[in-house]
Amino acid sequence: MAEDRDTSDKTQDPTQKRLDEACERGDVVKSQEVNTWFIIAGSTLLLLSFSGSIGSGIETSMRNLMMNAHQIRVTGPDLLALLGSVEYMLLGVLGVPLLLLLVAAIGSNLVQHRPVWSATPLTPKFSKISPMEGAKRLFGKQAAANFAKGLFKVVAVGVVMIVVLWPERHRIDAMVRFDPASIMTVTRTLSLSLMGAIVALLAVVAALDYLFQYRQWFERQKMSLQEIKEEFKQSEGDPHIKGRIRQLRHARMKKRMMAAVPTASVIITNPTHYAVALRYERDMAAPVCVAKGVDLIALKIREVAAEHSIPLIENVPLARALYASVEIDDEIPVEHYQAVAEVIGYVMRLRRGVMGLR
Repeated sequence: MAEDRDTSDKTQDPTQKRLDEACERGDVVKSQEVNTWFIIAGSTLLLLSFSGSIGSGIETSMRNLMMNAHQIRVTGPDLLALLGSVEYMLLGVLGVPLLLLLVAAIGSNLVQHRPVWSATPLTPKFSKISPMEGAKRLFGKQAAANFAKGLFKVVAVGVVMIVVLWPERHRIDAMVRFDPASIMTVTRTLSLSLMGAIVALLAVVAALDYLFQYRQWFERQKMSLQEIKEEFKQSEGDPHIKGRIRQLRHARMKKRMMAAVPTASVIITNPTHYAVALRYERDMAAPVCVAKGVDLIALKIREVAAEHSIPLIENVPLARALYASVEIDDEIPVEHYQAVAEVIGYVMRLRRGVMGLR
């Protein structure tokens, strides 16, 4: 029941990290029908391309062997030497076709998934010898699909053989009267026709089976919400820790910002919700924002400014615009030069008036 519950909980599509981990441990999409199709298609191509050379090579070697049969000794060492020469002859004739079949077998796996080197599939598992797991494999969805697929292939291949060979039944009956060379030619032609039809049929079977295997593999990789959360924690960090880091960073920034308020030339307010502290000196290209805030932070900025006798200028639209458009330690945008220049000019005139009274 626990396993059923765990399986039913896996309703979320797998992340890319989960898919990569599955490939690393050797759990990849693999359709045996694709491998079969590549082998049969490769065999058909080899029959079409190399049947003549293979036949002539074997025929020449066998003819030479028969013509010199009276010179062959059949004692122990000589018989072994004869068998060895026959093996080398067959290897020379069939070596290239067999190598091409090996390439087709390797290619059938490469088109399904990238190369994977993993010892995980070889690791002993109790589930492989468990009667319960064995029963699930025998009567599960995969077993039912394999049975239906095998039954369909038997019936379909039988139908293809009938469709291809039935029109040739009279020529097949007459082959008993053909000479051997003609029999080989007819056999090659019929074999190519039959294998070509089977290759076309198995191409459809392989495509459908690959889609089925991919869907089964994708379903196995699905994750529960808890697994996604755990993976997010591992890859991105615990949200609580990240939140605490953001709090500490915000506290340090606020402390540094408040320490810079006394260096400001003017505080622009709206007057209660927003506060933007600007610093300007004659050698600066443009005023710089040294602090800004809303509500409680704005109140704290005003309090610090009052303690250091920094002018507070109420300008609602300018305060809102500067708060939204300028970051701390950055120069104000060009579009606010005129408005800020008027404020700073007003502050400087106030300071000169105060200095004149003194």
